[in-house]
Amino acid sequence: MEKGLTRKQFLKLSAMAGAGLLIQACSGEEAANESAKKDTTPAPKLPAEENAGTQVEIIDARDKRYDSYRRGYNLRINKRPAYIALPKNTAEVAEAVRFAVKNKLPVAIKSGGHSMEGLSCNDGCLVINLSKMSRMEMPDEETLIAEPGCILMQLYDFILPKGKIIPAGSCGTVGLGGLTTGGGYGLFSRQMGLTCDSLLEATMVDGKGTIHSTAGNPELLWALRGGGSGNFGVVTELKFRLHKAPETMQVHYFKSKELDAVKAKELLQTWFTTVQALPLRCFSGFVLNGKTLNVVITNPGPDDEALTPVIHSLQSAMADYRPGKRHELARMLRNHYGSLKPVRFKNSSAGLYSNFSEIEPVIERVFEQIILNPGMIFQVNTLGGKINDEAFESGSCFPHRGKQFVSELQAYWENPASGEKLEKISKQILEQLYANGNRTQYFNYCSLDFKDWETAYYGDNYARLQEIKKRYDPENTICHAQSVRI
Repeated sequence: MEKGLTRKQFLKLSAMAGAGLLIQACSGEEAANESAKKDTTPAPKLPAEENAGTQVEIIDARDKRYDSYRRGYNLRINKRPAYIALPKNTAEVAEAVRFAVKNKLPVAIKSGGHSMEGLSCNDGCLVINLSKMSRMEMPDEETLIAEPGCILMQLYDFILPKGKIIPAGSCGTVGLGGLTTGGGYGLFSRQMGLTCDSLLEATMVDGKGTIHSTAGNPELLWALRGGGSGNFGVVTELKFRLHKAPETMQVHYFKSKELDAVKAKELLQTWFTTVQALPLRCFSGFVLNGKTLNVVITNPGPDDEALTPVIHSLQSAMADYRPGKRHELARMLRNHYGSLKPVRFKNSSAGLYSNFSEIEPVIERVFEQIILNPGMIFQVNTLGGKINDEAFESGSCFPHRGKQFVSELQAYWENPASGEKLEKISKQILEQLYANGNRTQYFNYCSLDFKDWETAYYGDNYARLQEIKKRYDPENTICHAQSVRI
């Protein structure tokens, strides 16, 4: 039987990942064990003459680093690219793309490797691994320039001591490039907007190996603000507007155990209603893990009297309440980085909602399956606030501004044999939600099980993205299973 999360595990392994609490029930020990296994697959040959004259390092399966550079965060996925490029700058990224074009190789892009379906790697492709491109600088007090391979724990270590922040997530190993181009949300988004809303400029290498800047090109900037990663170019540099960081943060914890589906549904309705009164700087997550419900509210900055009635309402509805201690923000974020090693899971978006009524007809059936199958988790996080800003909407591709909540279906397992069952249940739940009309999805929580994924991720913006694809990648060199089609 799969292990459920204890209270201690919840507090230790919860990660408020680009959007909320990514509950990680597995350890990273198997990652090391799997990487250590001898791979007997014949290695493709890297013809020296094809790589002559280039500066970018390109490796294949014969290189001892191959496994570490190809693997992503999800141990469920085990793809084998033909080659992996390890560029150190924009020029080398362009060289890598031209190498792929010359050798008729599709290109996948890996910054942090957190794609839930492993879209940052494909079998037989060239993976452009951006982990060596993690440089950051602040040309002034209001601006950050960062490379896409920068992960969030590096980002916060760099900008928080300077009293600055951008509204990203808090899962420590998520790459900034993929997070931003998919939209990106987190604890501060209700107050500051999505991660992509703070993006001022970007540099991108297109599918022909040509370098572009968004300066003077608002259409390209529009697409890179929430238009998804791996669609028509490799982003190599990002320029962000910085925000003033709160000095401290407090987290409020609520808990109820031994729930049935009816009671869990009742508590979800209470939560939906109650958190509408949250101050904009606060975030809340509803996490049903088996029969146990955990709710959190984050409160950065000083105490806010407007939060008191929200806390009292949830406290009266749930069995246990514990106000966490207020600490400096950097310390609080480090507590929620989650597992820094790969884990085995099947997670996906489970719909974005405006209100409880949109999920009410189906949620009891969904909760029955969550409760009956240890390892399954259903989570809903707050959106709204500054995310709904009309100026941000017109300047970005992210199409779901009017939604107030985003949900995530999660499944974790330690024993690989259990994965097939949990993946099947996950697919069944997604089918139930689709039948209920919950068809709006968040690209950064992708799933290959989504029907009509083009409109689920991008809404009416998909046709516009197709035109941009034609301009920057007409031969579909940069692609994955759910990249924009021409």
